[in-house]
Amino acid sequence: MTNVLFELFIEPFSNYSFMSRALWGCLVLSLSAAPIGVFLTLRKMSLTGDAMAHAILPGAAVGFLVSGLSIYAMTIGGIIAGCIVALLSGFVARHSKAEEDSSLAAFYLLSLAVGVLIISSKGSSVDLLHVLFGSTLALNNEALFLLTSIATVSTLALALVYRALVLECVDPDFFKTVSRMGGAAHYIFLLLVVLNLVAGFHALGTLMSVGLMILPAAVARFWTNQLGPMILIAFLCASFSCLCGLLLSYHFALAASPAIILVLGGLYITSIILIKQRDLFSKKHTSLSLSGQTNA
Repeated sequence: MTNVLFELFIEPFSNYSFMSRALWGCLVLSLSAAPIGVFLTLRKMSLTGDAMAHAILPGAAVGFLVSGLSIYAMTIGGIIAGCIVALLSGFVARHSKAEEDSSLAAFYLLSLAVGVLIISSKGSSVDLLHVLFGSTLALNNEALFLLTSIATVSTLALALVYRALVLECVDPDFFKTVSRMGGAAHYIFLLLVVLNLVAGFHALGTLMSVGLMILPAAVARFWTNQLGPMILIAFLCASFSCLCGLLLSYHFALAASPAIILVLGGLYITSIILIKQRDLFSKKHTSLSLSGQTNA
């Protein structure tokens, strides 16, 4: 029994360096992306995260044209493209009749189309798949260094603006009256979103990176209303899904990034079912208690 468990859960990571590298990259990404996802969910900006994930594609495509599959060129391009789309959508929303969500959707769709067009016309179908779905099992030293650096910077920056983000989530109008940090905190937060999406882009690809940010936060929201435990649950869900997704990828020859997101999807659906059952049980128990008191 012990040998079977070792072969199933430990051996893939102890015998193959590409598996241990993938696990390390996904875990550090979970450490930074999951808390960002919690704040995105609380601020009702989940779809903004999805839009920004697609908005980084043209910048990464330009980096690909300049330097091929260079980690740093595609990272810099992705960050620049994400920031440009965020600023343009905000500018258009403030100086026209367009809503911010519709302007962001318009710009991210244009960015996605431009990025796919550039890569598909100048690269191969393999390059396009690499960009869209990531290369989780092919993370090298440069990629791991980049992911770890972004996770460290993101965690420290989030700690600095943590109080401002909490106040903005709870009562944005009150926060504007007592502090001038609202605008700065908002843009720092958007920059952190872009950074983590660019990091996720290297590991999970453009189409999957936002899943590791939003789904753990959505699961955590079912189980607690307290921010600290919510962040912890989101991180644990993301880490567990990365571990299980990589093991599924290894044992069943599945694509790693979709496998990770499918595990997260399973946790989300399971949480819905369990919470529904808990609520039904609680209502039934309450009605029985009230009925007993009435009879008495």
